[in-house]
Amino acid sequence: MGPRAGIAAFLSSLSAVPVSHFINNLHGVDSPEVVFAAGVAVLLGLLLVLYLLVGSSRPKDPLFYVFAVFSFTSVIDLVISLEQDGYIKGFMTFYMKEGEPYLRSAHGILICYWDGTVHYVLYLTMIGAITLGWNYRSVGLYWLGSLVMSLITLLLGTSVGRYGSEIRPAFLLNIPYVLLPIWAGKKIIGRPRSLPSVSADQVAKDQARWLYRRPVDVCLMLYLTFAIMYTLLRGFVALDCSLDFCDTYKYDLEPYLLDPVMYPQIQMLVNMFYLLPFFALALYGLIVPGCAWMLDLTVVFAGAIAQAQFAHVGASLHPRTSFTYRVPDHALSDFLYANAIFAIGAQLLALRCAIRPGFFHKGVPQNSQETEKKVN
Repeated sequence: MGPRAGIAAFLSSLSAVPVSHFINNLHGVDSPEVVFAAGVAVLLGLLLVLYLLVGSSRPKDPLFYVFAVFSFTSVIDLVISLEQDGYIKGFMTFYMKEGEPYLRSAHGILICYWDGTVHYVLYLTMIGAITLGWNYRSVGLYWLGSLVMSLITLLLGTSVGRYGSEIRPAFLLNIPYVLLPIWAGKKIIGRPRSLPSVSADQVAKDQARWLYRRPVDVCLMLYLTFAIMYTLLRGFVALDCSLDFCDTYKYDLEPYLLDPVMYPQIQMLVNMFYLLPFFALALYGLIVPGCAWMLDLTVVFAGAIAQAQFAHVGASLHPRTSFTYRVPDHALSDFLYANAIFAIGAQLLALRCAIRPGFFHKGVPQNSQETEKKVN
């Protein structure tokens, strides 16, 4: 397979800019139903054009078309965020009015920035890998965690928060983002892992090493302990805990958790009910050797935590958030340090598992090791 398919997907994604400008200047695109119909027509038309452009170089992996369409919508999201922040104008005004007005919120703008930059790079990377026949399993798992976290917070927060009364038919355009990742995730997980080869002797050596001789793992365990405590604290605050330290935290350190848009509260609850079990499992996986599930789980949650922290921290400081709910100046440095540690620690955990996976491999029986030595 030549590079034609990848080039076609890249050029198709860039067409989002002129397409959005063209539709924005059309007469009659002024009702929620018309905007929804236009969105469906554009996505279906994109699939047809992409199919024709690829020609005889059509990839066998059906996820190519999923990533190609999602890369187009990533550029749309980047245009939305840039327009909302005043850097450009005249592209997505119609959509913000009658499509998805909740994307005008600080949280909506930040997730659009993330989708238009990080997700876009991930899509192009996976498209290139499919075109060249490379393994993209790890990149796919990272994308999966990031996208699912983004969707859970956005959809739930929109439904129960301030923007619940402004849901339009275009809200249904999120359905492919809910269904396709389920199918894509199943296909990605089914692919073979691409990890450094580790001999049976090295696996046995890594798994026999006591914890005090693994300083990196000790540091990661300290991070996970901090993450558990920080997640519990903010989860209790989101649940409107009446304890003194919860009141102090939400009023003096992170008032964004009181914002009626509900995105920060939903994010903290998602963290408590989904990230908290992961942190506990990761602690177990760093203590007990042979937990092979750590190799995948850490990548998925690294993507999820990176997206969540980017959107939450950015929205806490964004001018679109009311001044009352922004992080106070006296607490800004502590807020940034704590959230940076929370986000970066998850990336380092995933990196540690990928670089030195021997500790997490299933143990090799002693007789198997001896047989291997005799054969060699």
